[in-house]
Amino acid sequence: MNVKSIRKTCARLAAGLLLASGLLASAAQAQVKIAIGGSSCLCYLPTMLAQQLGEYEKAGLKVEITDLKGGSVALAAVLGGSADVVSGYFDHTVNMAGKGKLLSAMVVYDRFPGLVLVVSPKHAGEVKSIRDLAGKKVGVSAPGSSTDFFVKYLLRKDGLDPNQTAVVAVGLDATAVAAMEQGQVDAAVMLDPAVTLMQSKYKDLKILSDTRTQKDTIAVFGGEYPGGALYAQLDWIAKHEKEAQALTLAIVATLKWIHSHSAEEIMAKMPENLVGANRDLYLAALKNTIPMYSLNGRMDPKGAQAVLDVFSQSVPEIANAKIDLSKTYTNKFVEQAAAKLGLTN
Repeated sequence: MNVKSIRKTCARLAAGLLLASGLLASAAQAQVKIAIGGSSCLCYLPTMLAQQLGEYEKAGLKVEITDLKGGSVALAAVLGGSADVVSGYFDHTVNMAGKGKLLSAMVVYDRFPGLVLVVSPKHAGEVKSIRDLAGKKVGVSAPGSSTDFFVKYLLRKDGLDPNQTAVVAVGLDATAVAAMEQGQVDAAVMLDPAVTLMQSKYKDLKILSDTRTQKDTIAVFGGEYPGGALYAQLDWIAKHEKEAQALTLAIVATLKWIHSHSAEEIMAKMPENLVGANRDLYLAALKNTIPMYSLNGRMDPKGAQAVLDVFSQSVPEIANAKIDLSKTYTNKFVEQAAAKLGLTN
């Protein structure tokens, strides 16, 4: 064999090795589809930031995130099979357990929900309290979402029939702000950064209920109340424990990163389309939100119980369902992630 032939053979072997290594790397990266109930909401920031930091890839995952208009729509995507995991509020797992559908949270990234019931500036003269919402229209991200649950809970807590108040889907970001400013709804459940935007524009903005801080959350619910989490159907988790562990590791690593960096550094990592044109406003909202993020991703059993208690008070079907809370969440993936990252809290 002459030198030229040897060179060609070596080149073919090298190309084959490169192709094989590429195929092995691709095979090693498991694919997971996450449905999120509104990527611009700061309540979901850890899910989006994990992608920006490359944490999913570090954990061996190729993650595809689908942005949807509300938690109920994201849940429907998982139940329908078009997504594997929901980035949404834990309370959906409790609600669905009452309907015989088993879903479990793998990691909780919000210590409290951050939901805020705000009165439209156009209707400030008519709505002074929650009781004034009887017969009115209240904006929610989507019917059946946690924003909708929140409205119904507050109405029942105040002795009102939720069926007398109409809920209107307005989304969570610019669409919600527009609906409020135009008076299309009398009030709406909003989250940051939309709430901070409204407060910056309307100094007399009326807030009827706020769960952005621990103190306020306890005042509303009587205890801590977990918010955003990654959850999936129990059978999916059972068949994809490696993926569930990898997702949890990515989120816990991201939470660790959040609490060791400034709001400015966090904002610098976020996509421009999520930050928006008003960077100062986004930064202010982010600074308000950071204390909401979990330090370790663990579910506090008392928090899970608080969710069940709230639903039991307001939804008769839940009260009668005899739900096994231990099936609605697990901390085993978080504990393994903490051990790998050297976390002790």
